[in-house]
Amino acid sequence: MNRKDFIALSSLGFLGLYTCGTSNMMNIRKPLAIQLYTVRDAISDNLEKALEKLVKLGFNQVEIYGYDGTFFGKTRTEFLAILKNVGLEVISSHHTTGIVHNTKGTLLNDWEKSVEDLHFIGSKYMVCSYLFEEERTLEYYKKLPELLNQSGEITKKAGIEFAYHNHDFEFGKFDEITVYDFILDNTCPDLVKMELDLYWMAKAGLNPLIYFERYPKRFPLWHVKDMKAGTKDFTEIGNGTIDFKTIFEAREKAGLKHWFVEQDSSDKDMFDSLKISADYIAKNNFFK
Repeated sequence: MNRKDFIALSSLGFLGLYTCGTSNMMNIRKPLAIQLYTVRDAISDNLEKALEKLVKLGFNQVEIYGYDGTFFGKTRTEFLAILKNVGLEVISSHHTTGIVHNTKGTLLNDWEKSVEDLHFIGSKYMVCSYLFEEERTLEYYKKLPELLNQSGEITKKAGIEFAYHNHDFEFGKFDEITVYDFILDNTCPDLVKMELDLYWMAKAGLNPLIYFERYPKRFPLWHVKDMKAGTKDFTEIGNGTIDFKTIFEAREKAGLKHWFVEQDSSDKDMFDSLKISADYIAKNNFFK
């Protein structure tokens, strides 16, 4: 921590939070986490107001997106102060590879600085979140495990775990090999974990329990979102077809540590949708 950051945090009464990575309040409350991409429009309008609305719905942990050297246009000290003020902690952060869009905050553009800033705000995980369509080629798939391993080596030095987040395209094949399996088989389990998006795996027609058996303890992070019958559109948790009860019964085999509510789109106001999901979660013990 540099002197400027130290002074800023001291003035906020914030050094205790920075040292331990979480506040006492966070330790007392049951965790309920969300991927902030769910409320991206509200965040673009007013970051603090959006976060305050999430807290009112019961959320106290977040996974962030869009780090580009700043956090939603805020310095790391400013963003950490906002988190404290509203009562949220960052568990994880999403990043792209930088292969096609080599912007700040990507795996290939000064990754060490990204890790330093995420460590500063207390994040436990950093995640490769998405491959752009131009990156989904045989050439890039073959190089991907090495890039993921290298990224994980750097995060590990800062005490941060690294993971890869799936969509449905990873369950396609090249040379008769499933891309997702190729990533799992060719990355180091100690350096690269998986953030399993339950919706996208279900949309691809695959069973996560099979993967938990084949790759135990590789799935510490989950995205929990539901899928409408018929259209397979996104919907509120509990209003769709995914059997969360059975999946959560296998949480130990999977190695689950944290999971995030996410809903990419809604036919309602997004905060109304989140209330439906939060209420369903509160009524179902298998989420606890």
